[in-house]
Amino acid sequence: MDRKNFSEDAEQNKSPILQVLSRVLPEAISVLEIGSGTGQHAVYFGSELPHLCWQTSELEQRHPSIQAWLDESGVSNVLPPITLDVGKEWPDMEFDAVFSANTAHIISWPLVEQMFRGVGRILRTGGLFVLYGPFNYDGNYTSASNARFDTWLKQRDPQSAIRDFNDLNLLAGKNQLLFEEDVSMPANNRILIWRRR
Repeated sequence: MDRKNFSEDAEQNKSPILQVLSRVLPEAISVLEIGSGTGQHAVYFGSELPHLCWQTSELEQRHPSIQAWLDESGVSNVLPPITLDVGKEWPDMEFDAVFSANTAHIISWPLVEQMFRGVGRILRTGGLFVLYGPFNYDGNYTSASNARFDTWLKQRDPQSAIRDFNDLNLLAGKNQLLFEEDVSMPANNRILIWRRR
């Protein structure tokens, strides 16, 4: 049985995300990816950004797919996944940057709070938290498709929801993260960037 899973969304958004990462992480060395999913992003970003040491992380049951992508790619700067459940114990490590895609709207709000708390602890001073996904602004959707997506999310899991930028930024401030940039992305997504003070 093939352990390697495939995400069409990851395939479609990897190039636009890479353009942002290339610009904002020119001097970073160590990056933690929270929620590495299938493993597609990790091998693509690792191969395109060879100066980075990319640490994958996921829930343990998703490790086989990530490892299968790593084994097939042969990239040497992407590390095997560590187990990271944002609501539980975090690794005793420090990173120059943290990247996460399509996680904040999937996990519950208490877990979003714990993710920001954890990021604030493991980021080095001056390090960046780069968060990709759909976001609302002042309680408003940025598109009709995002409104439909939010309805679908809540039907699937009432604790899931597209998060509001203001709520996330307040949370960031409580964890020594200073807002730096909001980048418009294809398909009504954004990249939000905070810097560790």
